[in-house]
Amino acid sequence: MTATENAPLVICGHGMVAQRLIEQLVANGHPFSKIVVFNGEPVSAYNRIQLSSLLANEITETDLVLKPDDWFSQHRIQVHNHTPVTRIDVEQRQVETAHGQYQPYSKLILATGSSPSTLGIPGEGLDGALMFRSLADTRAMIEKAGNYQRAVVIGGGFLGLEAAEGLRARGMAVTVLHRSNRILNRQLDPTSGGMLKTLLERRGLNILTGYAPKALLGKKQVRAVQLQDDTVLATDLVVIATGIAPNTKLAAAAGLRCDRGICVDRQMRTSDSSIYALGECSQFGNETFGLVEPGFHQAQVLAEHLCRHEDGQGFKPVEIPTRLKISGIPIYSCGRVEPGPDTQTIQWRDGPKHRYGRLFIEQDRLVGAMLLGDTANGAWYTDLIRSAQDITDYRSAIAFGKPYCEAAA
Repeated sequence: MTATENAPLVICGHGMVAQRLIEQLVANGHPFSKIVVFNGEPVSAYNRIQLSSLLANEITETDLVLKPDDWFSQHRIQVHNHTPVTRIDVEQRQVETAHGQYQPYSKLILATGSSPSTLGIPGEGLDGALMFRSLADTRAMIEKAGNYQRAVVIGGGFLGLEAAEGLRARGMAVTVLHRSNRILNRQLDPTSGGMLKTLLERRGLNILTGYAPKALLGKKQVRAVQLQDDTVLATDLVVIATGIAPNTKLAAAAGLRCDRGICVDRQMRTSDSSIYALGECSQFGNETFGLVEPGFHQAQVLAEHLCRHEDGQGFKPVEIPTRLKISGIPIYSCGRVEPGPDTQTIQWRDGPKHRYGRLFIEQDRLVGAMLLGDTANGAWYTDLIRSAQDITDYRSAIAFGKPYCEAAA
């Protein structure tokens, strides 16, 4: 027996997807002597999705906790917080941490997540220029909101809008800058994007679309944002929310095959058969993953594989809906958001109630849906998009929802 055959399962990273994997391994009766987790963050896995609610002062930090500390010890799981892995030795099958520890592994899981994309402009290193990605970022934003009055959020995607709304709820005057001509341009069409902009402005946000920053200004503390047209916006805080990039540096340095993410097969194996990757750091085919739902699916597939159950079909990406609520306004989007040459659309709008819907249909199959204000039919539309079933029998009534269509049929 080699030294690594009795070595533990080692996991690099402890976000929501890594925690879901651990829970699935425990539930499936994993074969490992123990599980060792190296976590770059100072605290164990927490509900990252709820950070916007924490920022908006709707919940407390204790509401973010996924499992109490004693749960890990009860299941032979060692979690080393604030201890990132800095090197993988694939020959010796061991990892090295930032503190100089060496840990052999029988199997290694990379759940290193992603990092916020930077703007690549002068001034990003100034005090008061923050990202919105982690609990530490959120704590810093809450502290700034208690001491300052003005904020600029760069990025009008869902993360940027959640940051803006949270800071507004904390009493700050918030301006959102978005390069595209509409907010949530990856989820909404021009009509619904315009409706949402109007609603958010009525609630107190200042939203500037079609603008991009040129530089952040200040000596040590950020004091203003300079736009491409040289307009200067005075501010005390800048939040950058312009996307994410998979963390591949550790894997690439170990010689694993990487593209935009760490390349994996249907069982989440990397190019080294002893090493797996999942979540935001992974890439399957040409796809990377910025939402938690596909990561949870990957965790289930990998847990079954590691517990020596049948591999089955393995991981298969599906259309993932975006569901969010900003300033009390529910939003849903799944699949196509722009029509193609053969796309037919069904569209409705209720101005007084601030409701909007649009469905995209190709060859009698639903390929996209977006809803603003009333998202009750979202789950059904997701099922129709994923199953690609023929909707001919109830096409004329599909806008009214599943119960209406079933009654009509």
